[in-house]
Amino acid sequence: MKYRKLGKSGIKVSEIGFGAWVIGLNWWGKKIEDDEGIRMLKKAYDLGINFYDTADIYGRGKSEKLIARAFKGMRNEIVLSTKFGYDIYSGVEQIGHDELPQKFDEQFVRFALEQSLSRLETDHIDLYSMHNPKMDAIQDDTLFELLEKLRGEEKIKHYGVALGPAIGWKEEGILAMENRNVTALQTVYNILEQDPARDFFPVARERDVGIMVRVPDASGVLTGKVNANTVIGKDDHRSFRKREWIAEAMQKVKNMGPFAESKGWSIIELAIKFILSERSVSIVLPTATSIEEIEMFANISDGNYLNEREFEQVQEMYNNNFYVKVSA
Repeated sequence: MKYRKLGKSGIKVSEIGFGAWVIGLNWWGKKIEDDEGIRMLKKAYDLGINFYDTADIYGRGKSEKLIARAFKGMRNEIVLSTKFGYDIYSGVEQIGHDELPQKFDEQFVRFALEQSLSRLETDHIDLYSMHNPKMDAIQDDTLFELLEKLRGEEKIKHYGVALGPAIGWKEEGILAMENRNVTALQTVYNILEQDPARDFFPVARERDVGIMVRVPDASGVLTGKVNANTVIGKDDHRSFRKREWIAEAMQKVKNMGPFAESKGWSIIELAIKFILSERSVSIVLPTATSIEEIEMFANISDGNYLNEREFEQVQEMYNNNFYVKVSA
């Protein structure tokens, strides 16, 4: 496992992180029981993964509690990242994948932080991120003054912004990096969906913000778990992927084959190594639902990535839609 600096924090983090949404939510076509989730967490640690990203909304605290159970007595050996902003405490029921109401006022943020600290059984969070904030939250000076206060109180070490829920949020991401003292920015980025993350990279390099990448496997297309014949249940988070998009993505994957083969890599190796070839990326957060998948992703972090010419070649393939003609 290779390690990088998390933005301006100086914290050393594993290039591959553990996205703990999978152990808190049954949204990826597989229900992970608590004992299995703990085994996955511990296996990740054994493989050199030290960064664990979760959120209070993942199973309404379940994911955070499992992390605490897995790493009891090991607080100084792991980097904890959790997120806040959704009101999971007022009793509002979440229907499917619909968003819950958001709150970013001081009373709520302090309360939410104390709840996360309790569930994680710690006295501080290494990275505390706004979860899918809208523009009004990014523009809220009072909120960022509060986050600085919480740093001063040593309840959080650093704070960031996790963009979403879907791909996009370019203006919010750039404003957060340029005008706020964020350490990290989490966004969707993969070899098939390079925008708007490309626009984040030069700003991140200038401001020393660490980019955290989620959905690096394009919802399973790049690992081969999803293809044109895959039936995705309505409760699966990937159900937003239209069959036409998947079919076109599969053709693009096929067209990438010769390039990957020339490097001696599988498609998923190319996909992850492409991301890690961008120096502003601090962490890749794959959706791994088994120990075998954790091992696969961890093994890709070896320092052998694309050189500048090869990186630009893949970007050009993307610019040309991987030579796939798109119907109007």
